[in-house]
Amino acid sequence: MAKELIQNGQLDRQAAADALREFLETTIRAAGFQLNVTVSVAAPGAVTEAEVIADVDGRDKEILLERGADVLKALEHLAFRALRLEPEHHEKIHVDCGGYRALRFEELRMTAKVAAERVQTSKQPFRLNPMTSRERRIVHLALKDIPGVRTESVGVGEHRQVVIHPVDAKPSR
Repeated sequence: MAKELIQNGQLDRQAAADALREFLETTIRAAGFQLNVTVSVAAPGAVTEAEVIADVDGRDKEILLERGADVLKALEHLAFRALRLEPEHHEKIHVDCGGYRALRFEELRMTAKVAAERVQTSKQPFRLNPMTSRERRIVHLALKDIPGVRTESVGVGEHRQVVIHPVDAKPSR
């Protein structure tokens, strides 16, 4: 399936959307969840990095969102595996539940900017709480053009964090 979804190093958006819809609908039906799946292809030049966006919503959405949306994250991970997408293409697919993750990502961007302002003022590094690789990427991208700060990820596994440094600080290892 991966060869069908990736053409010349690019994600075939429509093929990926169709495959993702089929996977999510089959998985949700097999799990017995009362959820609806909507999958759309982002317009070329859209502000989001995601090229294919799925939203799962309905009566059982709270199950997906419990414990920091662990089941939703697991469903997305399984979708990547089922579609046989390599990690470099994971950012192109986004699975959400009733807009939960979109809101979470916007909160991360705002938190990152507030923390960056604090670092600019205090000239002291600021360590954010541990987060997933996708969440860390959002923070790095949100701050890449902010003057006076730089970011780095530190730690391992689920304890990996973003540290925001003033530009003249040395990286911690």
